[in-house]
Amino acid sequence: MISVQNLTVRYGEMVAVNNVDLTVDTGEILALLGPSGCGKSSLLRGVVGLEPAMGEILVDNRSVQGVPVHQRNIGMVFQDAQLFTHRTVAGNIAYGLKGKPKAEIQARVGELLRLVGMEGMGERAVTTLSGGQAQRVALARSLAPRPSVLLLDEPLSALDRVLRERLSNDLRAILKEAGATAIYVTHDHDEAFTVADRVGIMDQGVLVQVATPEELLSHPTAAVSHFLGSSLVVDAEVVESTCEGTKVTLPEDVVIPGYVTGGSVRLRIKPLGAQEQDRDGQ
Repeated sequence: MISVQNLTVRYGEMVAVNNVDLTVDTGEILALLGPSGCGKSSLLRGVVGLEPAMGEILVDNRSVQGVPVHQRNIGMVFQDAQLFTHRTVAGNIAYGLKGKPKAEIQARVGELLRLVGMEGMGERAVTTLSGGQAQRVALARSLAPRPSVLLLDEPLSALDRVLRERLSNDLRAILKEAGATAIYVTHDHDEAFTVADRVGIMDQGVLVQVATPEELLSHPTAAVSHFLGSSLVVDAEVVESTCEGTKVTLPEDVVIPGYVTGGSVRLRIKPLGAQEQDRDGQ
């Protein structure tokens, strides 16, 4: 688990992160959501030690304030993957396993290649990978040494919308299977709600609300409601669920925000809470 108390990050006179208190339990994924410049990436950089930060930072109940970056047992995935181009896929994943027995390294690399869906691609040059594949390798490399906490700073933002939507579901499954404790930064609402167990909304360096996606949509604070915009939450009954999809029934009449002049509308439906049901087997 990770806990920060009164965390503050400054750049000269500018306060990027202002007295944030936050706890992420072991195995939990928390997304930090907010507009550009709200302080979410600065918070990650302060936690990992890339920026000077005031306040308390506890990782597994051990203070890491003042501890060098490489000794905090915190992994980080960046927006641009930052792979080592002179290493293969397997070589990148093995980077954080230096000093361990060769057989142990090979087994761990094989395990992670399977986890991120890249079995049989260990000898590929990273320069031949697509953007999505590169981010999968970056994620595997960060998970390899089994960090106590994994920080992800907009890892999908450089990808197109269709690929982001597909990978966000895969990313949640990977993190959950790995048992990772993670903080995931994004400015994309759908991405945050898909990946995370809870979502924290940041505004001007302040953490204004932390809740499940369902709670944020149903009971947002005024500031959060303004940021998220109009949202419609409709309860639906599950009729049948198979590997091809889930059939649900909706209320006969659904009221949507705004005035419509035409005779038809197109609604985009995104299930909330489906991950919880899948994980609990219900």
